[in-house]
Amino acid sequence: MRILVTGAGGQLGTDLVPLLRPHEAVTPDRRELDITDRDSVLGTLQDSKPDIVINCAAMTRVDDCETQVDRAFAVNSLAVGNLAEGCRLVGAHLTTISTDHVFDGKKIGAYNERDPLSPISVYGRSKASGEKQAGSDATIVRTSWLCGEFGTNMVKTILGLLGEDAPLRFVDDQVGHPTFTADLAPVVCELALQRRAGIFHVTNQGAVTWFEFARAVATAAGADPLRVTACATADLRPVRPAPRPANSVLDNAALRLAGFAQTRHFREPLAELICRLR
Repeated sequence: MRILVTGAGGQLGTDLVPLLRPHEAVTPDRRELDITDRDSVLGTLQDSKPDIVINCAAMTRVDDCETQVDRAFAVNSLAVGNLAEGCRLVGAHLTTISTDHVFDGKKIGAYNERDPLSPISVYGRSKASGEKQAGSDATIVRTSWLCGEFGTNMVKTILGLLGEDAPLRFVDDQVGHPTFTADLAPVVCELALQRRAGIFHVTNQGAVTWFEFARAVATAAGADPLRVTACATADLRPVRPAPRPANSVLDNAALRLAGFAQTRHFREPLAELICRLR
């Protein structure tokens, strides 16, 4: 099959593309394909005629979305609509990546795929809008707290701070599932190849606060976890422009019902990632 991947050079896309062999992967960069340009998307899809489109492209800087609202909706929503329209024209199946930020974080317990959306930030609203643009025939993969070997992420940030003398303060009132691209990419690949329509939560196992996660990174890196101290979100300085959901734990219910094996506890891929980075 021919599979077109947007955002192939990003954190998830870099781990995903090698898994598509022996299929033919088409990986246009931003200069070759502007997904916010409808004519560009329709032209590219009609020329390449993919069987599957996997959209890994997104505007993920949550705080920047608060001040660049039009850009956030163009990339995270309008572009998904363009891809969905193009897929309908050429008979391709669309798989797109979404986020835990489509929820407000007020639920007691983990969010499942049937819970109503209630985003509290521009980023969350733009991604929720993108899910609607994708349509009911698409595969929508919601994930959270993404980390990998490529790109910028919290594991790399924490490792960098551990190499300095500065104090490490992380919030203990936001809880979620750290997810690693090495484990997420194979599931996204399989869902796309199977053309599984619907919404799927895909994360690693093990719910923690950012404070607990930072200590887990320190421990895995052989550093003293007691260097990491806890604080409240309200005490962060400077104050972050975008609100975050206090609870963004995602239950992988649809994945279980589809017969997929449970993903690993996050500590396993965390240890592997630190070994690769070092």
